[in-house]
Amino acid sequence: MPGADSADALRELIDRYNDAWNRQDVDAVVSMHTADMVFHNHTAGECVEGDAVRAHIAGIFANWPGMTFASRSLYVRDGLVVQEWTATGTHAESGRSAEWDGMDILPTRDGKFARKDVYSDSVSVMRQLGRL
Repeated sequence: MPGADSADALRELIDRYNDAWNRQDVDAVVSMHTADMVFHNHTAGECVEGDAVRAHIAGIFANWPGMTFASRSLYVRDGLVVQEWTATGTHAESGRSAEWDGMDILPTRDGKFARKDVYSDSVSVMRQLGRL
């Protein structure tokens, strides 16, 4: 029987995780994180941990209502998920739409994501929002 961090189990977990992000369901997203989760957006220079992750994700959804992610590539092995995605959404403050590519590195522990390291094309986003 495969363990909670097996590649097979993690394929199911990442499918549920991506669905929760696309529905902007903060509770569902957070339920798939360890209690000591580290959410580090390296491109934006943002890093939050533990209980602060919930508010951070809620803030992302408030800034990008209706934002969705489409997976471009998915790599899964025991204890780790890496995915490349394309995000689309409308920025709440500017009202402008944007589309950009990014990548998540998601190590797991006990069948939950212990970290989310995000790298994304912020230059493209800033151009589309008229800030560059």
